[in-house]
Amino acid sequence: MSSVLLLSCPDQPGIVAATAQSIADNGGNIVHAEQYVKADDGETGSVFFQRVVFDLADSVTNASFQTAFAPTAEELDMTVDLRDSAVPIPTAIMASKQPHCLYDLLIRWRSGELPMDLRVVVSNHPDHEGICTHMGIPYVHLPVTRETKPEQERQVLATLDEHGVELIVMARYMQILSDDFVSHHPMRIINIHHSFLPAFIGANPYRQAHERGVKLIGATAHYATADLDEGPIIAQDTAHVSHRETVAQLTSRGRDLETVVLARAVAAHLEHRVAVHGHRTIVYN
Repeated sequence: MSSVLLLSCPDQPGIVAATAQSIADNGGNIVHAEQYVKADDGETGSVFFQRVVFDLADSVTNASFQTAFAPTAEELDMTVDLRDSAVPIPTAIMASKQPHCLYDLLIRWRSGELPMDLRVVVSNHPDHEGICTHMGIPYVHLPVTRETKPEQERQVLATLDEHGVELIVMARYMQILSDDFVSHHPMRIINIHHSFLPAFIGANPYRQAHERGVKLIGATAHYATADLDEGPIIAQDTAHVSHRETVAQLTSRGRDLETVVLARAVAAHLEHRVAVHGHRTIVYN
């Protein structure tokens, strides 16, 4: 059984040795390890981060290993997240009318590129029910207006609970989530948007960008927080553009970036390669 251990703690001597020794003492064999030390910024001190992939003996479960590792974690003041890499994360996708991110995720999931346990697609529009039904994914249509938004969010949360969802992917779900909604799934909601923010807010951002003659467009995927578009960033990418490109061409290139960046961020989360520290992330290769 292959396990992934994400840990962080105050930087100090002996962390790597203590972790490796604990894994060995429990019959584990390390197959990959990567680490990073965030320098002292005057507020939090130096912080050590590590991702360790290791195989456990058949007789050792993740639960028993975590119990055995607890004294080491306590001694070094560690935050620990342990996952069985063979168990995919139960996931929901939320979408509105725009299909590009949803369809891309469905294809990557269906082809085995994204190791997620896709449980349900939730949308405030009925547009994508056909493709989801074709792929055997439950499709829940929950329309929303400004007046019905609180009730609709309660219905969405109930749907997610019903399907045992742990990760939510906002595939161009064009609704602002309430603080209460986000608090039910902290650092487990991934959002995607164009990277013009905080410039070009509102409708038609690519038209606004075209009018300003931008030379660079991009996309950002991040965890949703109470400040929806300001959560810890997981993945970004950019493309150079010129004065020759029309609004439609800019929009098309932006959609391409959004699909790739969102898939990259979702893969990083599913593969347990993301550690959150304050307002930023450490994303392992």
